[in-house]
Amino acid sequence: PSPRSCQANGASEDALRHEIEELKRKDLALDQEIAQLLSEGYSLEELEKHISLLHEYNDIKDAGQMLLGKLAVIRGVTTKQLYPEYDLELSD
Repeated sequence: PSPRSCQANGASEDALRHEIEELKRKDLALDQEIAQLLSEGYSLEELEKHISLLHEYNDIKDAGQMLLGKLAVIRGVTTKQLYPEYDLELSD
């Protein structure tokens, strides 16, 4: 291997190590958050149900955004211009 490829491999390994450490920190933070919610009286089933509902909400919201985008293209306007017509807030 050339010195250049060794440097690239070393940089890749460093980046992977950094990414692994970051994922470990996120995993620990999520474990702590779950423990906090459990200590507040939430059950794992309840938390899983909320997560499932949030995924469903996001899927529906994405579909709505896609439809608004297509409608905006057809009308030759921006999606932002369609929001008042459908009583939507920009934060929606």
